[in-house]
Amino acid sequence: MNDTASRKVNDDIDGDTLHEECGVFGILGHSDAAALTALGLHALQHRGQEAAGIVTFDDKGKQFHTEKRMGLVGDHYTDPATLAKLPGEMAIGHTRYSTTGEVALRNVQPLFAELEVGGIAIAHNGNFTNGLTLRRQIISTGAICQSTSDTEVVLHLIARSKHPSSSDRFIDAIRQMEGGYSMLAMTRTKLIAARDPIGIRPLVMGELDGKPIFCSETCALDIIGAKYVRDVEHGEVIICELQPDGSVLIDSRKASNPKPERLCLFEYVYFARPDSVVGGRSVYVARKNMGMNLAKEAPVDGDVVVPVPDGGTPAALGYAQQSGIPFEYGIIRNHYVGRTFIEPTQSIRAFGVKLKHSANRAMIEGKRVILVDDSIVRGTTSLKIVQMIRDAGAKEVHIRVASPMIYYPDFYGIDTPDADKLLANQYADVNDMAKYIGADSLAFLSIDGLYRAVGGEERNNARPQFTDHYFTGDYPTRLLDKDGEAVGGKLAVIASNG
Repeated sequence: MNDTASRKVNDDIDGDTLHEECGVFGILGHSDAAALTALGLHALQHRGQEAAGIVTFDDKGKQFHTEKRMGLVGDHYTDPATLAKLPGEMAIGHTRYSTTGEVALRNVQPLFAELEVGGIAIAHNGNFTNGLTLRRQIISTGAICQSTSDTEVVLHLIARSKHPSSSDRFIDAIRQMEGGYSMLAMTRTKLIAARDPIGIRPLVMGELDGKPIFCSETCALDIIGAKYVRDVEHGEVIICELQPDGSVLIDSRKASNPKPERLCLFEYVYFARPDSVVGGRSVYVARKNMGMNLAKEAPVDGDVVVPVPDGGTPAALGYAQQSGIPFEYGIIRNHYVGRTFIEPTQSIRAFGVKLKHSANRAMIEGKRVILVDDSIVRGTTSLKIVQMIRDAGAKEVHIRVASPMIYYPDFYGIDTPDADKLLANQYADVNDMAKYIGADSLAFLSIDGLYRAVGGEERNNARPQFTDHYFTGDYPTRLLDKDGEAVGGKLAVIASNG
């Protein structure tokens, strides 16, 4: 979800991680729709921690209800009084990570509009690569935009469509959008789910008590005891309509010409929860395979394999199993600290890493430590962690990364630094990177090693099986906003205290 025309990265450790900006959840025809949506969003909290929203429709009161809050799902939607404001048997919800400087309530999804065909709420995960281009075209014709979210563009396109039904208008709108996305829309009687033509962003369909559910990951189904039905296919639109007798009519359509599916590899490397199944593959197993392949490709003599928590843990287990070197928790993570919460002086900022990670000296002192991480973006966090491990008495520190080097920025919903800020583009070779970080050695998993870990076969360079442009520069769609320099423009939106 692209909220700003340009992306900035904080100088603190939060700027050295990748953020996948949204998780979506929707359910139709269930008496506990709002509560189940809140639980589903809680399971998807890892996909966005800065804001959450839920919209319901109450058939008895014949109106939509919305609650949008800054902060974590559990901080607000566990309150019975909040859920009481969300009556109805249908709901969609969204949990969001925003880009720096756009933590505004106006951008929190789902977005809602009252149109000629009735009210409609929309939430999506991902990014439209022609969103800014379309926004400018719409504004030039007199449209008024209230947010900086490209989701609002979809609402305008739906409003302008000449088709008679909300379903056809929705399909007409998304046919004009390009990029990677999974999207939910809700009308007075319908829950509509859509996935981009290439299937970059994940979306699954489930069922609870005979009622349909859609969500970003299977872990959101597990938390409410729902049954996994299937993945929403790439380019598919599923329309679920509540009937007068309480039954649900389900219709599947193709919004675009079929193209080969190319799921985002970073769902396996970093974003998805390890207990989720993405594209029919266990995320945990894929990450463990990454570690095993890494041990084969980049062995090193060591006394202990230590994960950089939490993302590096499954890969570290795989590395330890393949290499025969003991696995130990040499770094303990503090799960009760989100973003660095106090930064009044540079001396206090220096404690940033230690607020989140602390060295387990008993497992490190006097040992040759192999640190396994899932990815390295800018390297600033790695530098601080290596120093922390050395301060705890490590004899040697070797870093092994369970994904290839990141060379290119993303335009499909991952918040990445500009290319010149990425570690891989700042140094001539891996040895220079290792010196900067302070490690005795540094090695990355090969692109073929990653492909084998996830899909069981090497990359087909003529027809890649996954979206992997951040490693290879092979973008799977047009980048209309970027190529037309629309990304460099500014959106004039009034400052908000919400």
